[in-house]
Amino acid sequence: MEDIIGIIIAPIIIFMVIVAPIWLILHYRSKKQISQGLTEEEYATLQGLADQADKMADRIHTLESILDAEAPQWRNKV
Repeated sequence: MEDIIGIIIAPIIIFMVIVAPIWLILHYRSKKQISQGLTEEEYATLQGLADQADKMADRIHTLESILDAEAPQWRNKV
């Protein structure tokens, strides 16, 4: 019975001394990076994408206005 307990205790001790601290450090480091928000580069990329989306929305609105004037029934066609 003591042999079985020794076999079980050794991996638990190794896990608690080596693996668990590394696991916790890496876990909380990734949480800290997520909570810091966007980097300047990521923010600039996001802003560029938002500007492109606004331009595309304007173009779509213009195209719909043209189609409404030239072919009023275009929305009903499937």
